[in-house]
Amino acid sequence: MKLLDEMFGLEAQWQKLSPKARRKRRRSKLSPLMKRFWVWCDMCDALPKSNMGKAVAYAESMRPYVDRLMKYGEMDFSNNASERNMKSYVMGRKNFLFSTSPEGARANAILMSTIETCKANAIDPMTYLTEVLDEMAQYPENRKFEYLGQYLPWNWKQS
Repeated sequence: MKLLDEMFGLEAQWQKLSPKARRKRRRSKLSPLMKRFWVWCDMCDALPKSNMGKAVAYAESMRPYVDRLMKYGEMDFSNNASERNMKSYVMGRKNFLFSTSPEGARANAILMSTIETCKANAIDPMTYLTEVLDEMAQYPENRKFEYLGQYLPWNWKQS
């Protein structure tokens, strides 16, 4: 569909813009295209159980969330980056079946989230984990929790 290609093409051009500039462009250029898309969805007479009917029904169910994108420049128009980040975990999901307890599965989820957060903040996960665990092992048990925030990946400074 040319309309979708046009919308994604505009978003690709705006990827490097500041959130404020991207929001302004979305409101001026993307908003009219979105209105045309929703009109097309409303008028589409595909059979409900056909692939097209299912796609249109899904789009309609996501309408309030997609429309919110016009108000925010920080959010991506597509969730492709998230999908790509999760792909390695989906590929290894059979290995995760061997978590022998809910605690093991929880620990695995925490570790995976930490690694992806490091990557999102341009930090080498192995360096981060090694340094943070080494430092935290030196602290007394009564260390106050409010100091732990400095070790979150987005606050962490490599020594």
